[in-house]
Amino acid sequence: MAVAFKVTCGEQGGWAVLRVSGELDLVTSPVLRQRVHDEVAEGRHSLVLDLSEVFFCDSSGVGVLIAARRLVRSCRGRLRLILPAHGAVEGSHVNRVLGALGVRRLFDVHPDLDSATDETSGPLSA
Repeated sequence: MAVAFKVTCGEQGGWAVLRVSGELDLVTSPVLRQRVHDEVAEGRHSLVLDLSEVFFCDSSGVGVLIAARRLVRSCRGRLRLILPAHGAVEGSHVNRVLGALGVRRLFDVHPDLDSATDETSGPLSA
């Protein structure tokens, strides 16, 4: 059963939240890139990308995440990722991909939305 790619926007505790679901790949990654750019252009520099329902991520998806980090940091903003230990059915595919590529340490990773938007909560270890 194919799950359509979707990005929905919300807000929690002063953080813009982009909830992403489906496959983050060559075809869909430009959509996420544009949504991140739109949020930053509207002045939202505290951004959470909820990737808990992303079940596939290729190198173009990883590139978008790294570009998002660079963009948000250039605005002196904050980017946090939600990569739960058990999400997207069998665990976070994105978490495994970022770890395998050695770039997970670049991101402020949290297990859920409450943790990601809590100013006193620290990230999960890399």
